[in-house]
Amino acid sequence: MPTSTTLEILKQAILLERRSRAFYAHVAQQASHPEVARFFNLMAAEEEQHIGILSRHFKSFEKDRRLAPMDYPAAGGPAADVAGQVLTAALAEAVAAAGFEAAAIGAAIALEQKAVDLYAQRSAAAGDMEEKALYHWLSRWERTH
Repeated sequence: MPTSTTLEILKQAILLERRSRAFYAHVAQQASHPEVARFFNLMAAEEEQHIGILSRHFKSFEKDRRLAPMDYPAAGGPAADVAGQVLTAALAEAVAAAGFEAAAIGAAIALEQKAVDLYAQRSAAAGDMEEKALYHWLSRWERTH
């Protein structure tokens, strides 16, 4: 795998995850409904986990020209479990009445789709098995948010 391509992709992925984390943390602070805030705080925490994994891979590749072997957590994480509990009919009504939360959820869906697309493309294009595994895992995880 070309060094510059892999490092650039990892930088882009870290930046995407950081932007998502910042957005989710901001929405959680601004949310008027406590369950919406809780959901977005969990989303921010999951993005922090992704940043940590991607950063470890970046450092490993920068130093040794290979991604670090790693066991990835199960896709889905706490936000996927909470989504079913949080996104209830009552909450959907509250969100529909509050333009900010509705717009934030729409933006979150767009961010997650962008991440899914990027990671799926990288997984398909990667020749290195560790790189393919990383991006495949991230793509699956992002689909479950």
